[in-house]
Amino acid sequence: MDCRPGCGACCIAPSISSPIPGMPHGKPAGIPCVQLMDDYRCALFGDPRRPAVCGNLRPEPTMCGAHRDEALAYLSDLEQRTG
Repeated sequence: MDCRPGCGACCIAPSISSPIPGMPHGKPAGIPCVQLMDDYRCALFGDPRRPAVCGNLRPEPTMCGAHRDEALAYLSDLEQRTG
């Protein structure tokens, strides 16, 4: 499955504990990553500075749902249960 255009849920909902360029202490859950562009794509996609957790996250129907709001809800719930 490919990422849904205009989504960016995985760059907003989860917390990231590893450093990100522009966010040296990672990012809290629910806060957009500074590398999330206006079109909801990652500015670091394919860049070796991109956190490993981001590169290992793969879109799948369960996580992404039918639209962006479902993806945000799913990932936010997962973050609350595991965070």
